[in-house]
Amino acid sequence: METATARAIHDPAADFYIDALRKLQNTNIPFLVGGAFAFSHYAHVPRETKDIDVFVKAEDLQSVLDAFEQLGYQTEVPFPHWLGKIRSGDHFMDVIFNSGNGVARVDDFWFEHAVKTNVLGLIVRLMPVEEMIWSKAFIQERERFDGADVLHLLRETGPSLDWPRLLMRFGDYWRVLLSHLILFGFVYPDKRQNVPSWVMDELIRRLTVSRPNLQSDICYGTFLSREQYLHDLERWKYRDGRAAPEGPMLPEHIEVWTSAIKEGE
Repeated sequence: METATARAIHDPAADFYIDALRKLQNTNIPFLVGGAFAFSHYAHVPRETKDIDVFVKAEDLQSVLDAFEQLGYQTEVPFPHWLGKIRSGDHFMDVIFNSGNGVARVDDFWFEHAVKTNVLGLIVRLMPVEEMIWSKAFIQERERFDGADVLHLLRETGPSLDWPRLLMRFGDYWRVLLSHLILFGFVYPDKRQNVPSWVMDELIRRLTVSRPNLQSDICYGTFLSREQYLHDLERWKYRDGRAAPEGPMLPEHIEVWTSAIKEGE
């Protein structure tokens, strides 16, 4: 069993996170650790971090928040489609059950394929690398682009990835995965074999047989950035690809997520 290689959080924050993780373990509610600790574990790239992200299933979120409220913590759900927070003074822990674009919802597969490791002296389970690649692949904001993280993960874990599950995760959004795989071959010529030839063959086959949909009025760019494609929705009158029933998000959730851009959340 390895130890996650993210740099330790310095006091007093470290005490808060160690104590919070212990209390979370005591609830017996299943959770996974993600963020910098999971990334550095898989990618072997040390990363300084100021917080810890924990992942739970949506149906367990309120139980987690209630348990911490009873212990004297402050809790909130700033984004009801993906994120809750547990606070104590200046410190907080994100409790995540989805991704901001609504695509990467936490389900049983996250827990079935989790791995155990040592985080801040505690044995915890990490989110699987396949789900980390899946969720990070869509983060393409001007102020944050996780493409390099995806490529570092592919470099270190490509040969052992559950590629059928990764393809399943991307589903109809397979072009996002293909774009990262093409960049991977550009960045790491010596590691191109990390991506099985059948994966590239399948994705290129899909690309070859696909045809333009001239009747479509949907923009899928909002899955990649909640801000950079607002012009397309407002001025060019595209429909938001995230919006139900075609997409995973309700209009009120999109409104809350979009409004938070001005507040820098």
